[in-house]
Amino acid sequence: MNSRQHRFDAMVGAVADDLHRYAVWLCRDPSLAEDLVQETLLRAWRFLDSLRDADAAKSWLLTTLRREHARLYERKRFDYADVDLGTLPDAVAGGPEADAETAELRRRLFELPADYREPLALQALLGCSVREIAGIVGISESAVMTRLFRARKQLMSAVGAEGSRPGREERP
Repeated sequence: MNSRQHRFDAMVGAVADDLHRYAVWLCRDPSLAEDLVQETLLRAWRFLDSLRDADAAKSWLLTTLRREHARLYERKRFDYADVDLGTLPDAVAGGPEADAETAELRRRLFELPADYREPLALQALLGCSVREIAGIVGISESAVMTRLFRARKQLMSAVGAEGSRPGREERP
């Protein structure tokens, strides 16, 4: 195995699970997520020599994945229909996250504006730092911190308002 292949395998092996998890989160379809990860890895292989700092590999791959996801929607033209979001099935309903509270939190997360939702998901789901999120999303670190603060505040407000409704049972 040549050194380029070894370098690529080491880089991808360290972040493969995060890439897949982020892809599923972005498109909410496991089979499409696999395709996105595959396209991301193909692009990463082609441009591997442009990666100068091996420590930035995770951010570089996540940014590439995000751009591949955007390219997917640039190429496709979808037929749209007005559908109430409450009637759509949860993509993870049968999985380990079937717990009602987790499903409610996930639903509330997806109701956040995209500008707040994505940085919060990158930090909470993938453990990205503020600097990494800034590089992936293409905004300043201070803007990331502001969006994270506002996203958490909106999420806590929405969950808190839900929990304070009359008739809702309190857990001991």
